[in-house]
Amino acid sequence: MGRSATVARTTRETDIAVTLDLDGSGTVGVATGVPFFDHMLDAFGRHGLLDLAVSATGDLAVDSHHTVEDVGIVLGQAISHALGDRAGIRRFGSAVVPMDEALILAAIDVSGRGQLHYDVQTPIEVIGTFDTTLAKEFFIALASNAGITLHVLAFAGDNAHHIIEATFKAVARALAEAVSRDARAGGVPSTKGVL
Repeated sequence: MGRSATVARTTRETDIAVTLDLDGSGTVGVATGVPFFDHMLDAFGRHGLLDLAVSATGDLAVDSHHTVEDVGIVLGQAISHALGDRAGIRRFGSAVVPMDEALILAAIDVSGRGQLHYDVQTPIEVIGTFDTTLAKEFFIALASNAGITLHVLAFAGDNAHHIIEATFKAVARALAEAVSRDARAGGVPSTKGVL
């Protein structure tokens, strides 16, 4: 049974569609109008082994905030829909990813309780048209809408590009592990019987 979903969301600020397959091979096509964010989403799909398509238009004349946050919302919803009842998944996943001087830890619990705990000091600057403060906004939206508990911790890093890219890759790898199927699991991995 496939674990894929397509979710669309239109507001007065953005128009976003996301299609993903949790059991993909890392085939990615993204177009958000924010080139650095496209680069991060490409890394997210490739390192998470997600087949991922993202199409987004937003009020970029204002700034990139609404587009980045709303993609996080829709991608989180797509992950949640694709997971279905969560039966047979590993539930927990973690990854430590270096990128040059940056070193990032990401840990995920597919808990049903969406929350982000983010201890990543990133220089405040603009990379292309991407405000570096938007990385945290993206992950807040992703975690809360996917229903995952997400911890992200930076052990090292000076370069904003390296820090953010390592973060996207670490979260992607942790997610891939958490949503992977465990052949020994017979049902939902929770003492409650539901996630």
